[in-house]
Amino acid sequence: MVRNLLLAVAAGAVLSTAAVAATPPAYVTAAVSDPARPADDTKRDADRKPAEMMVFAGVKPGQKVADLVPGGGYFTRILARIVGPTGHVYVYVPQQVENKYKIGERAKALADAYPNVTVVTQPLPTFDPPEKLDVIWTSQNYHDFRNPGFGGADPAATNKSMYAALKPGGVFIVEDHVAAAGSGASATDTLHRIDPALVKTEVTAAGFKYAGDSKAMANPADPHTAAVFDPSIRGHTDQFLYKFRKPG
Repeated sequence: MVRNLLLAVAAGAVLSTAAVAATPPAYVTAAVSDPARPADDTKRDADRKPAEMMVFAGVKPGQKVADLVPGGGYFTRILARIVGPTGHVYVYVPQQVENKYKIGERAKALADAYPNVTVVTQPLPTFDPPEKLDVIWTSQNYHDFRNPGFGGADPAATNKSMYAALKPGGVFIVEDHVAAAGSGASATDTLHRIDPALVKTEVTAAGFKYAGDSKAMANPADPHTAAVFDPSIRGHTDQFLYKFRKPG
């Protein structure tokens, strides 16, 4: 009886710990629930799971963070709110992307709206921010860095730039669409997917240590055969979320 009671208490403690660990810090919750976020962003939260992703990345107030290729600024806005006035977010727009897609105005609008956001425009594979960073974040872009639209940058050189830009102990967070196992980089410009195993190999080759993954964006029902913009799967692709750490 006593033994059973002790086991029950222990089990309860484990569940309680798990529940606490799964609860986002207040600064993450506040950033995600910020009323200033556009409605087009918030309606995507159920699919993009920003709170879970920020907790996994370990983004905290006061940190220096980079958002590589911000798109419409979905994660930039959240990152800016989390790091706060003592932190900073560097929005990286590759020069090749600006030349082709002219996204600089959208990036500038983010910087105008958030005093702690600065736009950095440099040609891939160069990434040399004004200061060393705690976190580099890229969402659904890693596969594109090697594609013609992004200038066909060498992945090895790109990852070395990311490594050099981080403080010792800093992390590189990569989220992207899953391609079929063993497909390597063959689908990066057609389906806009990449084999997660290749990403792990390329990033660790630059000196990073693999520090874990999250299944927050996994979708086992995705057959990995359709382009990510196909209506049958758009917004619901199987995605990997990897954390790599710079030793030190």
